[in-house]
Order: sequence, then structure tokens, then C-alpha cells
Amino acid sequence: MATKSANLYARIEPDVKEQAEGILATLGIPASIAINMFYKQIILNRGLPFDVKIPTARPIDISNISAEALDAELEKGYADMVSGRTKPAAQVFADIRKDYNI
Repeated sequence: MATKSANLYARIEPDVKEQAEGILATLGIPASIAINMFYKQIILNRGLPFDVKIPTARPIDISNISAEALDAELEKGYADMVSGRTKPAAQVFADIRKDYNI
């Protein structure tokens, strides 16, 4: 393994740093190791190891939708199902996680 002697200084939003380091601590991974892993993935992928894009559409927030609009959305979903335009649930959730970085 190569000697780790280079320093990296970065400005990060305090709440982002706190949340990320909390998750890393739960995983038992020091931040310096996670950053090293990220840099190695950049090298392996010859770019960022994830898509950087703005999603084309957002999921509908049903808490802010009228009953008529909700019925219309449900009808669209039913029409898609009847016509065979469906995906397995696992694929849908994977797409959502990918598109919205969750």
C-alpha cells in the first residue's frame, strides 16, 4: 500500500459533514478512508463514480394535490398497467434512489 502523506483541504457545509461522518462512523469507516475510496473510484471510472444530472421530473407530492388531480394520476397509472407499461418494483425503487441520490 502506498504511503499516505498528501493532505487535502476542503470546505464542506457543517451539516453535510456531520451527517456524512455520522453515517461513516456507523459503518466504521474514517472520513479519510472514505475520501481515499472516493478518489480511487474517480480513477477507476475516469470521472465521477455516479451520474451528475438534474432529473427530468419530480415525483408528485400527494399532500399538495387535489382529489381530482390525484384521480387523474391514478388513472394514468392504471392505463399504463393495462397497456403493459410496467417495471418490477425493485427496478422502480433503484431508479428513484439513483435519480434522487437517496
